[in-house]
Amino acid sequence: MVMLNLSEFWVKYEYKFVLAIGFILIAAISFEFGYTQGKNLKSSPIVIEKPAVGSENGPGCPVSAKPVSDTDITKKAPVEADLASLKKCAYVGSKNSDKFYPPSCSYAKRIKPENLVCFTTAQEALAQGRTESTGCK
Repeated sequence: MVMLNLSEFWVKYEYKFVLAIGFILIAAISFEFGYTQGKNLKSSPIVIEKPAVGSENGPGCPVSAKPVSDTDITKKAPVEADLASLKKCAYVGSKNSDKFYPPSCSYAKRIKPENLVCFTTAQEALAQGRTESTGCK
C-alpha cells in the first residue's frame, strides 16, 4: 500500500523533481566555475598614500601648501561687504525669485551675494510684485 502511494507520487511529480535537481546542479557548477576563476585573478591590494608632511610648515601641513597672501584675503572682502549690507536692509530678496525675507531669515542667508536685492520697506518689495515669505517672520 505504501509502495503504491510512493510510486504514484513519483510518477505524478517526477518532472518537477528532475527540474529542481537540474537547477541545483547548474547553480553549483556555476558557483564553482566563478570561484575558480576568481582565485586565478591576481589583483594588487588597494594602497592609500598620504601626502608628504613638511616640518617647516608645521605638523599636518603639506609641503606644497601655499602661504596665504594679501590678495587671497581681499578676494573674500566683497562677500563680507554683502553680508554687512544684508544686515542694513529691512528686507532682502533674490533677483531670481519673487519672494522677500527679513535679513535674519535662514532663506535670506542662502541668497548668493551677486543675486541679493535690498528693500527698505515691505511696501517697496510688494510694489515690485514680490510676496512675503511665510517661512520666516
